[in-house]
Amino acid sequence: MYLKISELEGKKVVASCDSELIGKVLKEGEATLDLDKYSSFYRGGEVGAEKLAEALKDFSSANLVGKECVAVALESGLVRETDVRYINNVPHVQVYRV
Repeated sequence: MYLKISELEGKKVVASCDSELIGKVLKEGEATLDLDKYSSFYRGGEVGAEKLAEALKDFSSANLVGKECVAVALESGLVRETDVRYINNVPHVQVYRV
């Protein structure tokens, strides 16, 4: 999976996407997730679950797409299954800390 950590106005943004999803456009109803046009948002280095779990300990917002990424957030207790949205059966979750 890819992991990219960005700083935006003093806030830490964690973006992660399962590698095989980069370059795809997911559409279902009115929901669209363009992982082709916005691939640079997610495409940082390729990492394993431990590295993503570490990044999810300290962030302002997180955007996670794919079974592997979302599983890390679920296993860590950061999100619940009811927080996860599915687009074409692909899990997606956004988390904001204030």
